[in-house]
Amino acid sequence: MNEQPITLIVYGTSWCVDCRRSKQFLSEQNIPFRWIDVDENPEALAFIISKNGGKRSVPLIVFEDDSFLVEPTNEELAAKLGL
Repeated sequence: MNEQPITLIVYGTSWCVDCRRSKQFLSEQNIPFRWIDVDENPEALAFIISKNGGKRSVPLIVFEDDSFLVEPTNEELAAKLGL
């Protein structure tokens, strides 16, 4: 069976401990993702603020179905990904 890889977008910052943890978890699980640093991308920052009701909460992880999680635990990520 040849499944398409799950494509995620992770919005975060380099200084965010939760962002690093989420990136590490996804990497350890071999889940491909695209990283966007909101400190370097004003449009991405505006996007996360709009999704978070005016708050700058990261990481914000967007899934293929356009659903998203904000500051998820590893357990929440695993559940969302069916791991």
